[in-house]
Amino acid sequence: MKKFCGIILLSIFLGFSNEMVAQTYAKVNLLGLPIGMLNGGVETKISDKMTLQPEFFISPWRSFLGNRLQIYDFNLEGRYYFKESFKHFYVGANAGIAVFDLQKWNYLNSNQYQRGYSWLFGITVGYQYPISEKLNLDMYLGGATSQGFYHGYDIIDGQRYEPKNPWNRSGELIPYKVGVALSYKIN
Repeated sequence: MKKFCGIILLSIFLGFSNEMVAQTYAKVNLLGLPIGMLNGGVETKISDKMTLQPEFFISPWRSFLGNRLQIYDFNLEGRYYFKESFKHFYVGANAGIAVFDLQKWNYLNSNQYQRGYSWLFGITVGYQYPISEKLNLDMYLGGATSQGFYHGYDIIDGQRYEPKNPWNRSGELIPYKVGVALSYKIN
């Protein structure tokens, strides 16, 4: 049975692979690079107007402007282009997971920080502009609902500041994607 399922999945993948290999772009977000935040991905065409993009974001800062801002995020986004894939306006839907060690916005002027993980479900709007045959400029803005699970700690003594509950929870609507990405056509 496992072999049969494997053959089915391989057949489906190979059926898409001719279309997928036809157009694939590797990209890096230029906005975060000057401050040491890395955001990149690979966008692959799956139909004339749709693409799929696995994407990552890394903010390695144990301290950034005096606050903790360490985030590791991975998400998968599907995009729908109104004209054709990789050109002009699009909308996208994404889902991802992040792990973090940061000070949430309402704790910025305190000695408290949060460490945990979050599920993200969001939307993106953007515009992709062809610069040359191999290069595109991708400008986008996205927001999400973030469902976080974390422990709160004191910066000075490293001890948890709340009762020993298994996890604190929070849910917010946040702007979490903004970018001007340089995209390079690899296929």
